[in-house]
Amino acid sequence: MEGMEKEILFSRDAINQRITELAADISRDYAGKELVVVGVLKGAFIFMADLIRRLQTPCVIDFARLASYGAGSTSSGQIVITKDIEMEIRDRDVLIVEDIVDTGLTLSYLVQAFKERGPRSLKVCAFMDKRLRRKVVFEADYVGFTIDDGFVVGYGLDFNEKARFFPDVYIVTNL
Repeated sequence: MEGMEKEILFSRDAINQRITELAADISRDYAGKELVVVGVLKGAFIFMADLIRRLQTPCVIDFARLASYGAGSTSSGQIVITKDIEMEIRDRDVLIVEDIVDTGLTLSYLVQAFKERGPRSLKVCAFMDKRLRRKVVFEADYVGFTIDDGFVVGYGLDFNEKARFFPDVYIVTNL
């Protein structure tokens, strides 16, 4: 983190306010139903914890982890599930919680993999959406914040496994 220049993009207050709004929307949409909330590791764990604490509908949780392999910082587009969910999702209402939608490749892959398991419904909630980076058409059902581009850290978002702990979201200005 030494030498990382950053400026605040979303304050913890703005984040808390937006999560409260998202939880209200999700609670309304799933009123009277039990929701299976699946967090995508590692980035979504903080967002997911704050989100489920504000839900007004019962939920159970699980986690998945995916990897995209390629050379260096470039993804090959080959995605694999490295940690699968343990819960049966057939005929259940499922909400995937992700930290950031970037190229759309990972979430498109996960959504398709989950659809094959026969959930009653399947939606995606993303903390952040970076629209300019899309490589495939993908729209999350619930989005906390939308940005065009930029490298962001904090609130679960990391740079080489660092900076997840910041309570605010920062845009890194010297990459």
